[in-house]
Amino acid sequence: MKSKLADICDFAKEKTDVSGLDEECYISTENMMPNKGGITKATSLPSTVQTQAFSAEDTLVSNIRPYFRKIWYAQSDGGCSNDVLVFRHKKDVHPRFLYYILADDAFFDYATATSKGTKMPRGDKQAIMNYPVPNISWNEQCKIADILSSIDEKIEINVAINKNLEEQAQAIFKSWFVEYNPWNGNVPALWIKGNLGDFVNIKRGGSPRPIQEYLSESGFRWLKISDVTSLQSPFVIDIKDHIIEEGLRKTVHLKKGSLVLSNSATPGIPKILDVDSCIHDGWLFFPESRFSKEYLYLYFKYIRQQLVNLSNGSVFNNLKTDILKAYPTILPDKETLLHFDSVVNPMFLQMQNLTRESNRLATLRDILLPRLMSGEIDVSNIEV
Repeated sequence: MKSKLADICDFAKEKTDVSGLDEECYISTENMMPNKGGITKATSLPSTVQTQAFSAEDTLVSNIRPYFRKIWYAQSDGGCSNDVLVFRHKKDVHPRFLYYILADDAFFDYATATSKGTKMPRGDKQAIMNYPVPNISWNEQCKIADILSSIDEKIEINVAINKNLEEQAQAIFKSWFVEYNPWNGNVPALWIKGNLGDFVNIKRGGSPRPIQEYLSESGFRWLKISDVTSLQSPFVIDIKDHIIEEGLRKTVHLKKGSLVLSNSATPGIPKILDVDSCIHDGWLFFPESRFSKEYLYLYFKYIRQQLVNLSNGSVFNNLKTDILKAYPTILPDKETLLHFDSVVNPMFLQMQNLTRESNRLATLRDILLPRLMSGEIDVSNIEV
């Protein structure tokens, strides 16, 4: 038996004073994560005093197409922009159950299909509240929420561990190669001063055009900047788009384990591919290097703000290859680099394994979710 979304939730309508918020309590389409769960810190607060309020246990969904699939479960009170819909569960509805109803791809497909507008379509609130939802008892709601939440909690733990490991690796990098602590704060005499291009071969990806003629549902993976802008791991494993084989002649196909660096739109983001992928001309890659990919990853993370400051462009910031080649860089001796790699490589290996595990768990969650909601999987006898 089906009900409507309006039977289990309302849109929250309260306002809050933005002057009392900090950047971590303000949510907008720009700083919501593109996957299920979590936000990034807002870059700025709106100039208007009053903003839309949300409360702990509300579910927030971006209301601008094509960003409908940004969703967040609030764990504290805060404020958000008008581009975000705030859903509040009704009595006898588990708040996490509501979240998973809205996290289902079926809901996002429905919101997209019923959206209105041409340039920046938005979800139609009336149509959204008519979205059909299963009529499930409180006990079964709790069980479904617990099953799916246990998966998301494990993913969150993995993310936290990865964050800690990366911070440790960055601290070691800074201690050795910025502050030179093992050498009493001085650059060792044998280390070579030069430019990055002296030690690393820097190349640019390529794009078959018009790209729309080469995109496909399957084929060779096609890495976009948007795949990594909110990615919290050094490793890229989930790439949505693909191109057909005819596009290979005009692009660059990299094997997993390759380091890439964004050089347009959002420049200076380093990532390590954990799957084979093609890269467009908004990416740089490094076919030869006297540094390991782990060293370069940490190096680019450390100098990212300087690279952003050096980028330019009228529409999007671009980090030109010549700028990166000319960036002042010091090459440590081989023994030091090998020692450093022996210290940080186990950290990167653990981050890679946890990223893979999280990807498997996310896939499992996304498979289970519609089956649990439809009753295909009976939870009545499951003890949680």
